[in-house]
Amino acid sequence: MMSPPAAPLAAEPAQREQPKSLSDLFVSFTLLALQGFGGVLAVVQRELVEKKRWMTREEFVEEWSVAQIMPGPNVINLAVGIGARYFGFRGAMTAVAGMLAAPLFVVIVLALVHAHFAGNPQVAGALRGMGAVAAGLITATGLKLSAALGRHPLGAPLCALLGVATFVAIALLRWPLIWVLLGLGGIGCVLTWRKIAP
Repeated sequence: MMSPPAAPLAAEPAQREQPKSLSDLFVSFTLLALQGFGGVLAVVQRELVEKKRWMTREEFVEEWSVAQIMPGPNVINLAVGIGARYFGFRGAMTAVAGMLAAPLFVVIVLALVHAHFAGNPQVAGALRGMGAVAAGLITATGLKLSAALGRHPLGAPLCALLGVATFVAIALLRWPLIWVLLGLGGIGCVLTWRKIAP
């Protein structure tokens, strides 16, 4: 008597991409930092989410939110979080070293060059132009990441309302950042917790 055919094996879930080693993490963050003229946020989001696929867009938004409320430079906080996610304390230190090592040398050289040419009106005009491009990069990244809010437990309309309230509080009313984070951030946390609590 023939035995029944074996059931087909279920396809295994695709392996999440991740850094292969501490060296890979260090080199990746060094290259990210060297590309980040005018604001590294846009570069980090594109490289880590879209190219390397180390994180989903939603995970990036969550990590970036945490990085923003912690003291210190946002992108360094983000590097600590991502490095720790894959390699613990060693990963956190390696990612931060990658963010700082080569860019520190570049910044020192540029500072010396700028000190020499600071009085040149063409140099001042070029720097103002770079500021406009940096603002555009940040705006473009914000618009790209806003798509992730559609899958947020609070829904896109309430997330948009909190975002607009934050903009008004900081940009127009000039409230201190810490109070905006504690106030509107606290409201967002409580509302989300109530939405997802069993």
